[in-house]
Amino acid sequence: MSHLSTVRHARGFSIVELMISVVIGLLALLFATRLMVGGEQNRQAALGGSDSMQNGMLAMFSISNDVAQSGYGLNDPLLAGCNTVFADTQGYALAPATRAGAPITPLGAAIIESNGTAPDRITLYAGSSMSGTGTLRVTADYTVGTQISVDRIPYGFSPQDVIVVAPETVGGNCALAEISSVAPVSNQQSLSVASGTGYRFNAGALGATFSGGKARLFNLGRFDKLSFHSWSVADGFLQLRATDLAGAGAAPSTVIDNVVSIKAQYGFDTRVGTGFQPQGGNQVAQWSPTMIDADSDGTAGSAGDYQRIAAIRIAVVARSKAPEKPDASGACSATTVLPTVFATASPSNVAAVPMTVDVTVAGDPISWKCYRYRVFETIVPLRNASWRP
Repeated sequence: MSHLSTVRHARGFSIVELMISVVIGLLALLFATRLMVGGEQNRQAALGGSDSMQNGMLAMFSISNDVAQSGYGLNDPLLAGCNTVFADTQGYALAPATRAGAPITPLGAAIIESNGTAPDRITLYAGSSMSGTGTLRVTADYTVGTQISVDRIPYGFSPQDVIVVAPETVGGNCALAEISSVAPVSNQQSLSVASGTGYRFNAGALGATFSGGKARLFNLGRFDKLSFHSWSVADGFLQLRATDLAGAGAAPSTVIDNVVSIKAQYGFDTRVGTGFQPQGGNQVAQWSPTMIDADSDGTAGSAGDYQRIAAIRIAVVARSKAPEKPDASGACSATTVLPTVFATASPSNVAAVPMTVDVTVAGDPISWKCYRYRVFETIVPLRNASWRP
């Protein structure tokens, strides 16, 4: 009996053996958990990088495409940089700027509202007229009213086309309006800008005065094809205000998420005198986020300065969609320093003007250091600025 009892007792596990097995199992579970967590973190980091790559590239493509088209129909020296009277029944407003300390709303290929380390607002203008810069001469003084007398039958000008009237002496104000009719009045060839349903821009009056024989009228194409776009960033979203996008005139429409900043710089051609030959091509000699006295006339932001913008340098900063987890102390280290853009000299003989970008998003309770960021940069020549009369 004693022998049988000993044999039965030998068949089981001791408490020590059970404890060792539990410890080994817990260690294996710990290693497996850490492996899974590490794999998930790597997956999230990879997906976050993919998100920022996709969003940044889409934002850059959208803005740079607008820059490439900007200035079409607005490249005449009488228009580029002209302070313009503008009103839109759907709420779009021209970008503000200053000239000799005074506020203006200039026409031009590009208007940059530089905001230091915060996101800029980039406004880009382009027409759609097939004639490019089709013009008429204003033959009678205009002070008020809906009729504009012109020097010939207005072939190529149709109702709901957008026109800009500009003085032939650079320095006066321009006015943008929408044609309501092209019928001759009192045996004179004329255009009408009467108010009415469907007429958006400066309906009923130009809002500026012009002398007969000393002003020209330019056609920018159909009102619904007028490409006036303003790009901005708010709360981590790339936004667009546009004249040719329904519902985006007064308030911007959200285009892309997780874009935390856009920055831009003008590339000026600073050649002086006879050295400045835009018909032979513009050259970038100086980068600046704000207007400078590029034509050396003593005034920064004059019409001549807008005509010397040869290129626009753009930067887009996008972040990962998901933040990375902080360490045991609660601090994040996915990103430790704010991004810097425009740090490379391009062209090689033109000094770079680096800019630090603040990537914090208002209202986001998570620190900016918990996200990963990608910076996209490009330089877009203003080809339409060189193709001028």
